[in-house]
Amino acid sequence: MSDDEAHELLGFDNVVLPVGDLGEAVGFYERAGFSVGFRFDEGGIALLRVGGETPGILLRHEEGLGQRPPSWPASRLWLEVPDARAAARRLAAAGIEPVDEAMSTATGRTVEFADPWGNVFGFTDYTRRPELARRA
Repeated sequence: MSDDEAHELLGFDNVVLPVGDLGEAVGFYERAGFSVGFRFDEGGIALLRVGGETPGILLRHEEGLGQRPPSWPASRLWLEVPDARAAARRLAAAGIEPVDEAMSTATGRTVEFADPWGNVFGFTDYTRRPELARRA
């Protein structure tokens, strides 16, 4: 692409995830610790908040999409949390099993989980590199 054709990427708008049942998806993500920014059932969408940022995770109902396990390799969306192991314990208490044990990373730990439609999330922390972590 030439400079005349290039475009500047300014940041994220929303991450859109397909779900087979909007109500079930909202309930699942609320149990996982997300808060709902808005829900528009007639349009088949709901927005999950991520921290104090305006963009979020947009759940979009897809007709005929059934529940399925995550495929490997699948795209993953990792979100920063203060403590991934504590997040894993909260997920387990809410009946949400991790994809695997919490893994060690260069910056700390990450635990991944999947929703009923195969969308995979990671809760990751910066306990090994706190200078890189967001401030609460």
